[in-house]
Amino acid sequence: MQQTLVQKYNVPGPRYTSYPTVPYWEEDLFSTEQWKSSFVKSFNESNRSEGISLYIHLPFCESLCTFCGCNKRITKRHEVEHPYIDAVLKEWKLYCDLFSEKPIIKEIHLGGGTPTFFSPKNLEHLINGIFERAEKAPQHEFSFEGHPNNTTRLHLQTLYDLGFRRVSFGVQDYSEKVQEAIHRIQPFHNVAKVTFWAKEIGYTSVGHDLIFGLPFQTLDDVLDTIDKTKSLQPDRLAFYSYAHVPWIKGNGQRGFKDEDLPKSDEKRELYEKGKIQLAKNNYIEIGMDHFALKEDSMTKSFEEGKLHRNFMGYTSSKTQLMIGLGVSSISDSWYAFAQNEKTLEDYYARLDKNELPVFRGHLLTNEDLIIRKHILNLMCQFTTSWENDLMKFDVIKDVLQSLQEMKEDGLLTIEENSIKVTEKGKPFVRNICMAFDLRLIRKAPQTQLFSMTI
Repeated sequence: MQQTLVQKYNVPGPRYTSYPTVPYWEEDLFSTEQWKSSFVKSFNESNRSEGISLYIHLPFCESLCTFCGCNKRITKRHEVEHPYIDAVLKEWKLYCDLFSEKPIIKEIHLGGGTPTFFSPKNLEHLINGIFERAEKAPQHEFSFEGHPNNTTRLHLQTLYDLGFRRVSFGVQDYSEKVQEAIHRIQPFHNVAKVTFWAKEIGYTSVGHDLIFGLPFQTLDDVLDTIDKTKSLQPDRLAFYSYAHVPWIKGNGQRGFKDEDLPKSDEKRELYEKGKIQLAKNNYIEIGMDHFALKEDSMTKSFEEGKLHRNFMGYTSSKTQLMIGLGVSSISDSWYAFAQNEKTLEDYYARLDKNELPVFRGHLLTNEDLIIRKHILNLMCQFTTSWENDLMKFDVIKDVLQSLQEMKEDGLLTIEENSIKVTEKGKPFVRNICMAFDLRLIRKAPQTQLFSMTI
C-alpha cells in the first residue's frame, strides 16, 4: 500500500520555505521602492516587540559538491573574503539608513556556500561590523553552517565568543562510494572532531545534516550513517530528501547519472526505515525532514506551537522581518519578498552605485497572506484551522475537494474548520500543502520547476 501511495503522490512540488513560491512571484508588480516601504512598515511594527532576523549568505567554496543546489562560487583564492565582507557591511548600512531606530537582532544565520571558508578573523570583522549599527536581543539565537573538513576550533571559539550557540555540520552520508559520487569526501573522524569541539566550547545545539536519495545510496548506507550519528549525539538532525534539480543554471548536479539515484519507492524506504532508526535513537520528528532530542529548543518550540519556517528553514521562534544580506539572499518583510542579485559581479555593481542590490520580488496580496498562514501551520505543526478566512475567496470547497482523496488514503483528517496530518501523511505534507497553493493550481507549470515530493 505504501509503495502505491509513493507512486501516486511522487510529483514535482515546492518545499514551501515561502508562499508564494519564487516561480510564482509577480515581479512586474514589484519595485525596490515598494520593497523599502514594506520593509520600513514591518520594521516599525516588530523591532521592539520581537526583533529582526538576519540571514547572511557566504557563497564561496573550495570545491564543488555535486549534490548542491545552492548559490555558490568555487575558488581557492581566499583574498576574495575581505571585499565580500565589505560589500555585505555596505548593504547592511543601506538598510540601517532606513531604520527609525537601532535594530534589535534576535536571529543571525550564516549560510552558504561554505561560511567556514572565511577565516575566523574575517568572520569576527563581519559580525562586529553588523553590531556597530545594532543591538542583540536578550534571547538571541545565532547559528552558522560549518564544513567538517575546514571548520577549526578557532572558528568555533571565535563565533561562540560573538554570541553563536548553534552550529550545523553538513554530513550527508558516510559511504565512501556515495561521497565520491557527490564529490564530498569527508571522513567520520572529521565530523566527530568538530562535533566534540563544539560541545566542549559550550554550544547548546549541535546539528548534523543528513540526506537520503543520493546516488548509489543503499538502505545499509543510511542506517550506518544514522548509527554513526547516534554515537556523536547531535542535538538536532535534518534528514533531507535529495532535491534533484539539474536543470537549474549553475547547478553542480552533473557528477552522476539519473539512473544512479534510488527510485521513488527505494528512496521512500530510505526515509521510512531511517525515521524508525532515528526514533529508536530518541530523535523526535519536528516539521518536515527535521528531528531533535527532547531537550532541544526546537522540540520545545514545536510542542508549544511556536515553530516557524522561512528562507532559513525551521527556526524556534518567529520574527516578522528577516533581512537577507549577500549575493542571492532573499528578504521577507511578511508583506513582501525581495531577492538580491544572483551573481557576485551584479551584486557588487549595485552596491558601487549605493543601491540596495535587489533585483526581483513579490508583494503579497491578502489572499497570499491567508494561504501562507495555512501552509506555515501545516509545515510547522501538521495541522491548520480556519473560520471564515478562506471563505472570503470562495476557495475552501475546492481545497477540501482536492484533499478528499488524501483523506481516503489516510493522509489527513478533516473536521468542520480544520485539517490534521496523520502519522501516515507526514511524508506527504508537501502534497497536502499543494492543495492550498492557489497560484500553483491556477497556473500549473508547463515544465518541471520543482524537485519531486517523495
